[in-house]
Amino acid sequence: MTEYALEVEGLRKSFGDHVAVDDVSFSLRPGGSLAIVGESGSGKTTTARMLVGLERPDSGRIRVGGRDRSAVARGRATRLARAREIQMVFQDPYLSLDPRVSVAQCVEEPLRLHFALGEQERRARRDELLARVGLGEREADALPRRLSGGQRQRVAIARALATEPKVLILDEATAALDVSIQAQILDLLAEIRDDTGVGYLFVTHNLALVRHIADDILVLYQGRVVESGPTRDVLAAPEHPYTRLLLHSVPRPGWDPAQIAADRRALAAALQETTTTTESPQDPDAHPAVRSVSP
Repeated sequence: MTEYALEVEGLRKSFGDHVAVDDVSFSLRPGGSLAIVGESGSGKTTTARMLVGLERPDSGRIRVGGRDRSAVARGRATRLARAREIQMVFQDPYLSLDPRVSVAQCVEEPLRLHFALGEQERRARRDELLARVGLGEREADALPRRLSGGQRQRVAIARALATEPKVLILDEATAALDVSIQAQILDLLAEIRDDTGVGYLFVTHNLALVRHIADDILVLYQGRVVESGPTRDVLAAPEHPYTRLLLHSVPRPGWDPAQIAADRRALAAALQETTTTTESPQDPDAHPAVRSVSP
């Protein structure tokens, strides 16, 4: 049996009467890459926050390397062990980095927290991580405000890699960067994955990027998975009207607003059909068609 880096089963989260995530399941192999896509409010960021422990799920299971993380972590050692397994890189690195400490201190902090290293060993590992993301001594001595957006994101990646995670979650991690810098960061992530075997979970609304960064794709709509599978298959022949709507909304030569309007009508019709079917006693559990990722 294949050991997955990450397994998620039946994840659910509500905020009051609003169900943000509803029965979301997926898996990620070691060294694999999965993109969770959807519009704002689709539940993708809430899903990511539950994975790293920033939100507690109402129900469902999360396993990393076969180990269940569903129970509340008790004790400092358990909390640190969980933090090492999954790390997250946020959209705006300036907000996620402490503006009062240097880049060197920023990267050293997780090394100090998670590993019993001497000062020289810690500095050597820090320099190795910074070199891994293309930064040197000059950047190490700087405060975050002295760096460009791309450099700050490289610092955030180095800091996340310091714990040697099994899974790295990237929440719109290139959205705030120029297109040329996005390409550099994506190339860097590809090199790191090849070298370390870390699994990537990309949270994004940008299907143009998904083609280049993800082996598999999970499409969320109103908190539910409506389609999933190998990226090239789903984007080449999307089965759900919502996936087609997302795909046709990407600006490109020949972009057709009429097609987008037709997709919205098809989505509305599918939702109406689902509502009608769900209310029928013959099939109380019906919901929009889902294409699943084969294990």
